[in-house]
Amino acid sequence: MSAKSVKASAQTTGKPAADVASWPTRLSAYIEELKHEMRLVTWPSREQVRSTTVVVIATVFFFGVYFGIVDYVLAIGQTKLYGMFSN
Repeated sequence: MSAKSVKASAQTTGKPAADVASWPTRLSAYIEELKHEMRLVTWPSREQVRSTTVVVIATVFFFGVYFGIVDYVLAIGQTKLYGMFSN
């Protein structure tokens, strides 16, 4: 990128030319900091992931069945209620 295009880009975005020209440096610093932070993360073991996945799947299944039953009961009640007023 030429100095002229950096200056033109800075004028259209309202940022100083130095800020526009320094983005590769800032991006590189961000990536290095990101790598450092990712090394500090405590990752769960395979067994922990497996057990929490089972809990999530079981919970989703339970709530699916629960809301299916509630929906069915409410649909029956709504049908009976509409039937009372239509006769």
